[in-house]
This record gives sequence, structure tokens and C-alpha cells, in this order.
Amino acid sequence: MKKRTLSPELAAECERLKNIYRSSSRSRGVTQSAMADALNISQAAVSHYLNGQNPLNTRVAAVFSQMLEVPVRAFSPRLADQIEETVKAAQIGEMASREAPNISLTAQPAMSYKYPVISWVAAGNWAEAVEPFPPGFGDRYELTDYRAHGPAFWLQVKGDSMTSPSGLSIPEGMLILVDTEADAQSGKLVVAKLTESNEATFKKLVEDSGRKFLKPLNPAYPMVAINGNCKIVGVVVRAMYRL
Repeated sequence: MKKRTLSPELAAECERLKNIYRSSSRSRGVTQSAMADALNISQAAVSHYLNGQNPLNTRVAAVFSQMLEVPVRAFSPRLADQIEETVKAAQIGEMASREAPNISLTAQPAMSYKYPVISWVAAGNWAEAVEPFPPGFGDRYELTDYRAHGPAFWLQVKGDSMTSPSGLSIPEGMLILVDTEADAQSGKLVVAKLTESNEATFKKLVEDSGRKFLKPLNPAYPMVAINGNCKIVGVVVRAMYRL
């Protein structure tokens, strides 16, 4: 299936970045292969950003900015503003924590739950899936305040179909917690698996005129109709970065 065309604004950002890359990459010794290694993505994915096939996001913009030694605002004022707002919010939070020495903490009951990190799920295309591991299995765990309704596990997102240029966005590298017995209602983010193979994907479940679809948050990707070809593995109930 063909991807949707980017909006003029998003396409213009990619074009500006491509021009900067062409003029600056050689003098700085930056190749698409090196950029792919820095982003932990394929070289083809780097080409997709430069050629306007995928919209830029803050993580990709920050890495290009660092390696090409140009400010993000030179090619994307939109993403530059997002990065600045994120930095400001972090600074405000840090200042608030320093300026509240008279606040005493009240002991609270422990409400942490740990679930295994078992594999990754492709957020761009169907990829090899993993069945939920039984409780207690795994060599890596992450804590959360969420109490699952059934077996649950963390997956690390790969691909950019859930990376949105605005609003809710689940970029590549983020960990998502999947609850296999949570109620999969329309509007929920889910992991779905093809019924006739070991392939799965991460999308938003939506319903329109009685029909259900798997919808990416990235407008460059098409929706996938649910017509008996897949089942819901679980609902995504938490998302986080682990640096």
C-alpha cells in the first residue's frame, strides 16, 4: 500500500533538511549510513526523511541538527518550538522541586508493578510477533504504577507509523506496556496480530459505520481494515522512554 502524501508544511521541512544535508554532509564527514547508526534505524529510513516520504519528528531533527551542526530551526521551526517547550517544561519542573524544601512527603503504600520486556513490535509494517510471556518470565523488567487485568509485557516500538506531527505521538524507541486482557474499545491503542501468521503491528483501533480499522498516528501511513484477518493481542496502557 502506498503512503499518503505529506502536507506542504511537512514536505517543505524535509526539503530544507535535504538541501542542508547536501551542502553540509560532505564537509562534516556525515553519511546516510552514519546517520542511520546514530538514529538506530535503517539507511532507507534516513532516505525517506530526506526525500519527504516520512515526516520529521523531534528525535530525528535533534540528531540531524547535532551531526550537521545546524540549528533545528534552520529546517523546522515547528520542531524547534516543540523542543524548546519540552526543555522549558523540564527546567520548570526542576526549579519547582528545588524551591519546595518545606514540603514533607507522606509515606504511601507501594503501588509498583513489574512486567517483562520481551521484544519489540514494528510500528510501521507487519513484523514478527511474540506471544505474551507468562508472569515471572523474562530477564529484564520495567516498573509501572499500572495494575494489569491479565498477563502484560513491555515492547519497544520500532518504525514511525505511530509518530505524529502533532498531538499524541509514540515515536520509535519508546516502550509500550501491553495488557492482554484490557478492554479493546474504539479509540484505544492496540497491538494486533495477523491470524494466519506470526506478524503483528501497533496501531489505534477505530470504528466507523460499524467497521473497525487499525489507524496509524502518522498521516503518511494508510489505515488497515479489520475484516477477520487479525486479532487484538492487547491494549497499550502505558508508554515511556528509558534513556
